[in-house]
Amino acid sequence: MENFFDTISNAIIAVADFICGYPEFLLLIGGGLFLFTYSGAVSIRRLPWAMRALRNKQAGDQGKQSGQISSVQALLSAIAATVGMGNIAGVAVALTVGNGNPGVVFWMWVSALVGMSTKFFEGSLSIMYKGRDTAGEVQGGPMYTITQGLGEKWKPLAKAFAIFGLVGTLCVWQANQLVESVTTVITTPMGIDNTVTLRFIMGLIMVAIVAAVILKGIKRIASIASKIVPLMVALYLIMVLVIMALNYKAVPGVFASIFEGAFSLDAGLGGLAYVALIGARRAAYVNEAGVGTASMMHGASKNTDPIREGLIAMLGPAIDSGLVCTLTAIPIIIAGNYIGVGNDPKGLSIALGAWQQLIPNIGHLLLMTIVFFFAFSTMFTYSYYGLKCTNFLFGAQNAKYYNYYYLIMILVAAVVPLKVVVGFMDIAFFLMACCTMTALILLAPRVKRLMKSYFNNPSTPNPKP
Repeated sequence: MENFFDTISNAIIAVADFICGYPEFLLLIGGGLFLFTYSGAVSIRRLPWAMRALRNKQAGDQGKQSGQISSVQALLSAIAATVGMGNIAGVAVALTVGNGNPGVVFWMWVSALVGMSTKFFEGSLSIMYKGRDTAGEVQGGPMYTITQGLGEKWKPLAKAFAIFGLVGTLCVWQANQLVESVTTVITTPMGIDNTVTLRFIMGLIMVAIVAAVILKGIKRIASIASKIVPLMVALYLIMVLVIMALNYKAVPGVFASIFEGAFSLDAGLGGLAYVALIGARRAAYVNEAGVGTASMMHGASKNTDPIREGLIAMLGPAIDSGLVCTLTAIPIIIAGNYIGVGNDPKGLSIALGAWQQLIPNIGHLLLMTIVFFFAFSTMFTYSYYGLKCTNFLFGAQNAKYYNYYYLIMILVAAVVPLKVVVGFMDIAFFLMACCTMTALILLAPRVKRLMKSYFNNPSTPNPKP
């Protein structure tokens, strides 16, 4: 029987490793490239419009009966979810598996531009097609985009997204890795054994912190996110600027190596393609463009202007895959400790090692502070995504029970290894993306019609799609 379960577990992990490789890359990057081209490079040409939309008061508090939070809160909450452990560990892994080529960072930037176009369509459609739950509350997200935009005959696809979302939006990996980080960096060096009891206590602390936020609902989550996201990104920026100042002679070489490595033909065209794929794929995982998670957050916005919401939504990948991933890469490239670490790198260990090398004695502790911010911000926001999926499937009156399930899973993740569960989550995440990208591509022409009207005269109300 044990061999049977081992076989099943290994099969799940193998399937997850496969579909979360090139199939997911082709789905998200390929679909994103189509939307980038179809929109006329909206993420490049309309970036100034997005910045103005973010500052415009109309982006925040229009239509009080159409949502629960402002557009800015929706953006910051979506960023709170995507700026997480992957921005640190994931970038280090990308540098390593990219054969130590810093050029992967350039292709992260390219992927961010592609992801911005996808997020533009997600944000726009989340406002164009809203629905009401069983309590009469206005709701948005892929489930409602599919049912309201494509029609009731597509409802099985909407339900499929919600079912996959119940698994894909759990934060067991973040909780597990946060505990591993604390035991590695803090408790073990203090001589405290890494026991089940210790991990259980840390799990209870995480549950208490997360519960204090998520049990108060979306308004509390958005309120916390609107405060914690600017703080954690600004703090990370300042800390990296300090490292750059202390190592100013190496900084020009860092950016030179990124651009040179991005187009290096030392390993031939195949090597160049490999580096490009690694960088683009990692950024796609980080910003979640096309997965549908951000649509659920932007669907809660009070904004009634779809294109303005899309413009604001597309700033997310610029921050998480663009700015934050770059801030992670710079110290690691300066330290150079990512080169030759083998085929099974521990991304967070590489990042911590780089900071410790560049700021002796306290560098790893400073980065751990950022890790805490990133991990908890993700855990706060992901709970809302699962809650929305539960609401859609089982009704508003039963949605609250998801939060208790979510908190229990955080505690479980703190105590036991969850490689198989993470494999299930990865598969569910891919299937969520399949549902979302299908809806985005089918409804893209309707968004494009609104784009023409908006960019010709953004002060006038949008016509019907």
